[in-house]
Amino acid sequence: MVYSRVRVGIAVGAAALLMWGCGTSQNFVARLEPWRADEEKACLNSGAIRETPFVQVRSALGAPSEYCGASRPFEMSAAAQGRVSMKPTALLRCPMVPAVERWVQTVVEPAARRYLGTELAELTVAGSYSCRPINHVSGGRLSEHGHANALDISQFRLLDGRVVTVKGGWHGDARERNFLRAVHDGACQEFTTVLGPEHDALHHDHFHLDLARHGRDGFGRICK
Repeated sequence: MVYSRVRVGIAVGAAALLMWGCGTSQNFVARLEPWRADEEKACLNSGAIRETPFVQVRSALGAPSEYCGASRPFEMSAAAQGRVSMKPTALLRCPMVPAVERWVQTVVEPAARRYLGTELAELTVAGSYSCRPINHVSGGRLSEHGHANALDISQFRLLDGRVVTVKGGWHGDARERNFLRAVHDGACQEFTTVLGPEHDALHHDHFHLDLARHGRDGFGRICK
């Protein structure tokens, strides 16, 4: 693999790339990964995504680096044919959109009905596209968020008005605990990386979901 170190927001000489960094200065280490473009192209050509009022194509993300973004990203404002809103709107690459859709319809909605006795109305998006290092640690590897290949969810709003937060519900009453664990475990069937409160303190208040490739063959999974 070819690795490159990129400095965001400050000039560091001709060998580095000057980047915009939302008013902060961060380094990240990125690598050229041809599989990402190939996977995105295959997804787009497959017809897996059709534009709806809830899933809209937007122009290529204005990334501050050639390593960030997606060639044809999507804005996803709701899942399950609009039944479940996503606020704020998530910016995701093509393969993430059907994965989120399946997770919501086959895991989260049924879990809400089973454990909480009502329908799911809304997901709170704590993060999607962001050109930054993992966990915002300067000098770290580029996050999957930088590829629009990750989604963070912090809470679930129900049709009856109740809100279940990852932070409060993970160790909350039995219904919320069972719901959140079903949602987490079910995500491990759709995404290659699922991180929650059991992983580390940085994920105590949200679920991180992404489609990174793991292992030598690229088919490994991380579920914590």
